[in-house]
Amino acid sequence: MRMRILLALLATTAFTSGVALAQDIEGGARRGAADGAAVAGPLGAAVGSIVGGAIGIIEPPPPVVTYVERERGPSVVLHEKVAIGEPLPVSGIIHEVAQHDDFAYAVVNNERVIVEPSTRKVIKIIK
Repeated sequence: MRMRILLALLATTAFTSGVALAQDIEGGARRGAADGAAVAGPLGAAVGSIVGGAIGIIEPPPPVVTYVERERGPSVVLHEKVAIGEPLPVSGIIHEVAQHDDFAYAVVNNERVIVEPSTRKVIKIIK
């Protein structure tokens, strides 16, 4: 039974990596370990950490997305295209996400984007 759960976890992680498209290995390992532990306990945490780190998955948790959706602020106009996995230009102002130091956000060209604060890489675009 545990083997089936681990295989399902591995398959799910592999398929969702194309959706997440984030490049942070450390964050991916943390997120993979948390998801793996939730599904299959300590063994799942170990496998999830390895797979998550290898694929580089970071998906902002729902509270982060909700926070960013609710915050109001002026939009910054950028002439560069904003894309997942690409850093925001230094001219783009990013804001902290309360209680989630691993995430920040910006409002760019009237779209909210969630970024990794230290690299400014875009993790998610909220339309």
